[in-house]
Amino acid sequence: MKEKVQTSPADALRDVVRDGMTIAVGGFGLCGIPEQLIIALRDSGVKDLTVVSNNAGVDDWGLGLLLQTRQIRKMISSYVGENAEFERQFMADELELEFTPQGTLAERLRAGGAGIPGFYTRTGVGTIVAEGKESRTFDGEEYILERGIRADLALVKADTGDESGNLVFSKTARNFNPMVAMCGTLTVAEVDQLVPTGDLDPDRIHTPGIFVDRILETVSEKRIEQRTVLAS
Repeated sequence: MKEKVQTSPADALRDVVRDGMTIAVGGFGLCGIPEQLIIALRDSGVKDLTVVSNNAGVDDWGLGLLLQTRQIRKMISSYVGENAEFERQFMADELELEFTPQGTLAERLRAGGAGIPGFYTRTGVGTIVAEGKESRTFDGEEYILERGIRADLALVKADTGDESGNLVFSKTARNFNPMVAMCGTLTVAEVDQLVPTGDLDPDRIHTPGIFVDRILETVSEKRIEQRTVLAS
């Protein structure tokens, strides 16, 4: 499976990025974001993107880099709070935003990857989240229909991966990355450590290599969103 292994982020995105595509991006805050692939995406110059991600990084890192260059047309996400530019563009009607509750977003990604076109949930009933969505009553309770998400391209970040694309995530990075990896028509993973096939304990693998098309080892900065330091 060495044909999955790529030499650089730019090489990993060759011949797959295009204007107007939908891209799902893993991560939770700045934890577990495919930061080097995001930089390569920025440098490609692709534009008018619809990006699906829990949040959009911070002003100068992660998906915030693509907001700075106005390459994102629409965000489907759960959280805006750490990115002032994200907020500014939305409030100025420069960026389309589809707010999705965090658990619903995770399930929409998982459903898309599992071939499930939609599911009903009570989350969002009676709020703006439900506007324009089909609703049904089950056992006397109202539910709204949420659609599964399929992305043209999925970008994920794992702690360790092997040459067959099997991935192991670290702690909070496991929140969204496994579902993002499932939902992509083509999935690219960057990892801190790339090992030969067979080196990973099968019981520790979080995402099977069948979901990963390309993989590469990168060196990441692993920035921290906020740090609280106690005075001595």
